[in-house]
Amino acid sequence: MVAATLFLAVASALLGVSNAATTDEWKSRSIYQVVVDRFAKTDGSTTATCDELYLFCNGSWTGLVNQLDYIQGMGFTAVQISPVVHNIENDTIVGDAYHGYWQDDLYALNEHFGTKDELLKLSDELHSRDMYFLVDVVVNNMAQAFDNTYPPPIDYALIEPFDNQEYYHTYCNVTEWNNSTNYQDCWLYPLGVALADLYTEKETVIDMFGTWIKGLVSNYSIDGLRIDAAKHVDNAFLPTFVSNAGVFALGEVLTGVVENFCPYQTDGLLPGMPNYLEYYKIISSFNDGSMDDLNTIRNQARDSCNDTAALGSFVENHDMPRFAYYNDDMALAKNALSYIILNDGIPLVYQGQEQHYSGGDTPLNREAIWLSGYNTSAELYQTAKTLNTARNTMINLTATAGTTSYVASQAQSLHVDTNHLCQVKGPSGYQIVSCIVNLSSTGSSYTLSIGGFEAGDEVVELFSCTTSTASNTGNVTMAMDKGQPKAYILQSNLNATGLCNTTTEASASSGGNLARGGASGVSLFLGVVVAALMVVM
Repeated sequence: MVAATLFLAVASALLGVSNAATTDEWKSRSIYQVVVDRFAKTDGSTTATCDELYLFCNGSWTGLVNQLDYIQGMGFTAVQISPVVHNIENDTIVGDAYHGYWQDDLYALNEHFGTKDELLKLSDELHSRDMYFLVDVVVNNMAQAFDNTYPPPIDYALIEPFDNQEYYHTYCNVTEWNNSTNYQDCWLYPLGVALADLYTEKETVIDMFGTWIKGLVSNYSIDGLRIDAAKHVDNAFLPTFVSNAGVFALGEVLTGVVENFCPYQTDGLLPGMPNYLEYYKIISSFNDGSMDDLNTIRNQARDSCNDTAALGSFVENHDMPRFAYYNDDMALAKNALSYIILNDGIPLVYQGQEQHYSGGDTPLNREAIWLSGYNTSAELYQTAKTLNTARNTMINLTATAGTTSYVASQAQSLHVDTNHLCQVKGPSGYQIVSCIVNLSSTGSSYTLSIGGFEAGDEVVELFSCTTSTASNTGNVTMAMDKGQPKAYILQSNLNATGLCNTTTEASASSGGNLARGGASGVSLFLGVVVAALMVVM
């Protein structure tokens, strides 16, 4: 272990970060999040059980390499993996360290997932596919198993490189979640595994972390980081750590309060964060809430954060119950997935979301993906493929067209009410017009007239592959049915996507009412027309 430490320390001093992807380049990416232990086994087995979710199920980096076609087939252009460093080996009362968050040696790799060469192969294979590599890292604490006596009797000499008590805060348990001194200086979750809270205000700790992260990023050609529990370290530590890493970072700031969330960007602490502001509203909006609430929080975030396009737009992750745990309606899941891919931020999809997994609290939300057989015909897999492909195409087309880039063109709401969030994103000629709805698969048939195009534009709806022509006001008549989302692009861009090999003309009849939610057909139509005319393309 000491030899490995010396080798990596020397490598860190000799190697520099090069060709680092910028924040703007990351904004054009779409990320698929992997918990390595639960994604793919080395032998490719899809039948091996994973019933004891607190224990290792033996996924590996090699298994992930062998299933990259599955991820890339959905149109994802980056992969986020769980932490790679060595973790405690104890069989604790709260299970094994299969997830990678109980680190005890930063300079050794987690042998449960593979070797140095296998991790390098994963990095090389991603880059050969023009996919970015994002690695989760823990900076708040080191871990050690203990017998639940307090204060935890930590043997600091067993921890690398922070092998002395002087590197840690004096023990206290986090109890005041609105008191930054308490949640940054005290220890998290002291049950079975002591998470010794690092003294990230201390210059030596900052320097030691800087040396380590430079080496990790350089040695494995890492393009970006997720910083676990970023909210729980000293604020001033974060920008120095990100600067030392030399790559883009998404720092976990778990709060739904704008005033607590956005300063991490506006104060220059982090370039990006998983967008918890919208996450909580997504869950409520699709579970008897209002889509207007989602639109409102999006506007508040735009007003208060520096750059919402650098936030990770998500509806599931490894810490939260699955979307389908709250409601297993497929139409709702399809709409939620459509929103995060067509939103302004960086789409961030957690493994198994595309298979409509429904696990609840941790670890039930960390099911083995191989048990799905990597079903590429699954409805949500196909939804992700369609929308990622459309998004990637518009990004590429605007990059060569000399116009405003697709990602820099902020989504504009065209019509919002309790049940609908209709928007246009992208500059004129390369826009995607969409309607996200929360009516579930029991939703009735009706039509919406939504703008976002020019008069006479020929357009195609990507889920149904139906074509239609925009009216003289640039509106498209959308035939809504069974709570399905809609996504339209110009027909002139269809060939570039490779989607909809055959198309049919949309039916002119609606089979239902024009308006929903109590509005008259005329008022809804006029409201949408006015909104469309106000859109800045």
